[in-house]
Amino acid sequence: MARPSSTNDVFRAVADPTRRELLDRLSEGEESMMKLAESFDISLPAVSQHLKVLREAGLVEERREGRMRVYTLIPGPLREVSDWVGHYEQFWQSRLRRLGEHLRKNK
Repeated sequence: MARPSSTNDVFRAVADPTRRELLDRLSEGEESMMKLAESFDISLPAVSQHLKVLREAGLVEERREGRMRVYTLIPGPLREVSDWVGHYEQFWQSRLRRLGEHLRKNK
């Protein structure tokens, strides 16, 4: 199954475990960059760079509140990942169903 390519690739954005963890945190509600950064053992500029990749992929939105930058999850683009993974989920369900049938026949 071919997947659409885009300049700001959602797949590239979610490939990194730190970015996936940032998305998980933001799925619980919006947070400031400083609050997000507290959870990681990396520099503030590194967290900022990860958030930039997520922002460019359309997965998070940034707004300023005074000096703070607050981030919000935008889950819509994750549908592309879900659809792609769904194809393979169907593949494996079919394979496992056939294996089960084979095992039942050959008891």
